[in-house]
Amino acid sequence: MHTYIRRAEMFHKIIKRSHRKAAKSDVDFAFPPPWISSAADLVVCHASLRPQTPAAAKAEQPQPQPQPQPPLDVFENLPTFRDAAAVDRQDLFLRKVKLCCVQFDFSDTSKMAKEKDIKQQTLIELMEFLQYGKITEANQGELVKMISTNIFRELPPASYESTCSEIVEPDEENPYFDPAWQHLHLVYEVLLRYVVSPDTDTKTAKRYIDHFFVMKLLDLFDSNDQRERECVKTALHRIYGKFMVHRPFIRKAINNIFYRFVYETGRQNGIAELLEILGSIISGFASPIKEEHKVFLARVLIPLHKAKALATYHSQLSYCVTQFVEKDYRLADTIVMGLLKCWPVTNSQKEVLFLGELEEVLEMTNIMEFQRCMVPLFRQVARSMKSSHFQVAERALFLWNNEHIVELIAQNRSVILPIIFEALQKNTQYHWNQAVHGLSLNVRKTFMELDGDLFEECRKQYKERKGKCKELEEQRELTWQRLAAAAAAE
Repeated sequence: MHTYIRRAEMFHKIIKRSHRKAAKSDVDFAFPPPWISSAADLVVCHASLRPQTPAAAKAEQPQPQPQPQPPLDVFENLPTFRDAAAVDRQDLFLRKVKLCCVQFDFSDTSKMAKEKDIKQQTLIELMEFLQYGKITEANQGELVKMISTNIFRELPPASYESTCSEIVEPDEENPYFDPAWQHLHLVYEVLLRYVVSPDTDTKTAKRYIDHFFVMKLLDLFDSNDQRERECVKTALHRIYGKFMVHRPFIRKAINNIFYRFVYETGRQNGIAELLEILGSIISGFASPIKEEHKVFLARVLIPLHKAKALATYHSQLSYCVTQFVEKDYRLADTIVMGLLKCWPVTNSQKEVLFLGELEEVLEMTNIMEFQRCMVPLFRQVARSMKSSHFQVAERALFLWNNEHIVELIAQNRSVILPIIFEALQKNTQYHWNQAVHGLSLNVRKTFMELDGDLFEECRKQYKERKGKCKELEEQRELTWQRLAAAAAAE
C-alpha cells in the first residue's frame, strides 16, 4: 500500500514538472504570468477569493459553476492600518487586497450598496498605505492580481461598433461613462502609487508588471470612457519610465496597435493617448536618430495621416512628427514627401490640417532640405491656393505670414514663383472670397518687391500660355463645328 502511494506521488510530481516547462516566449506572450492561475482570473469576480480544493483540482471534467455572491461576512469592516500593530499590517494589507478582488454589478446602484462602500473605502486605505508604507514581495503579487482582476475585463462595444459607422466625431457622440468608475479610478490610482513608489524595486516588480500585464493594459486604450484612457496613459507612461527592461517591448506593442489601425481596422479609441505617450518618448530620443526610429516614422507616423479620423488625434500626431525634425533636420524631406503622398483629395478639413502641419515642419527646415522637396511641395501649395474652399486657400496663403518660410521662398524665388504665379493671378481675378483675394494680392506684392524683373517675366510667360490656351480652344471649337456640319450634311 505504501509503495502504491509513493508511486502515485512520484507520478503527480512528474506531471507537474511537465506542466511547468514552457518556452520563455510562450510565458511572456501566450500564457498568463505565474501569479494568475488561469485566463479566467482576469474576469472572475468572486471565485478568486476561494482557494481551489484538491477534489476540484483532480476532477477530469469540471462542471461550470454559477458565480456565487460574496458572503456578507467578507465585507465586515476591517481595522484600519493605524489601529493595527506594525507586525500585523502586512497580513491586514493582504486581507484588504483580497477583499478588493470582489467585483459588483453597477447596473443597479441600490444593489449591495454597503459592500460597494466598504470596497471603495478599502481601496482608499490601500492607496494611502502604498504612499507611506512598504509591502512584502508576496503581497506585491497579490496586489497586482487584485488590480488585474478589476481592470482587465471585457470592454463594452466601442462607439463605432454600436453606431455601425466608420467615424464618430467627438462632438457628435454622447460621452460614455463606465458605471463602475467609482471603483475603477481608485484601482488605477493604486496601480500608479505602486509603480511610482520609491519602495517598489523594479527587479521584484517586473515579475508581476510583465509583458502580459503590459499587453492587457494596452488593450484598455480602446475603452469608450475617456477618463479610463487617461488613467491607462498615465500608468503606461510611468511603467515605461521606471521599467527600462520593458521599453523596447512597449514601443513594439504600440507600433503593432498603430499597424492594425492603419492597415487593417481603421478603428481604435486610444490613438490620441498613445501618441501623447510617444511624443514624450520621442522627445527623449538621442541624436542621431536610430534607424529603427526612422522606420517607425516612415511606416507608422506618416501613414497615420491617411485615416478618416485624423482630426481626433492630429495635434498629437503633428507633435510627434515635428519632434523628429527637431532631433534630425535631415528628416524634413522625408516628412514633407510623405505628407504629399498622403495628401487628401476630397476632404477639405484634412487639407487644412495638412497645411498647418507643413508650416510647422518647414519652420524647422534648413535651406538644403527645403530645396530637395520645394518643387513638388509648391505644386501642391499652388493647387491648394486655387481651391474653391476658402479655408484651404486661406491656409495655403498663410504660409507667407511665417518669416522663416518667406526667407526660404525668397532664396528660391526663381523656382517657386513660376510654379505659383498662375494660382496668384486666378485668385486676384476670379476667386469669390474677399479674404483669399486680399491675401493673394499681398503675396503678389511681396514677390514684386523681392524681384520685380522675375515677376514681370512670370507675367509675360503666363500671358503667353494663356494666349496659346485660347488659340487651342478656338481651334478645338472650329473642329467641332466642322464635324457637326459634316454630320448634318450626311
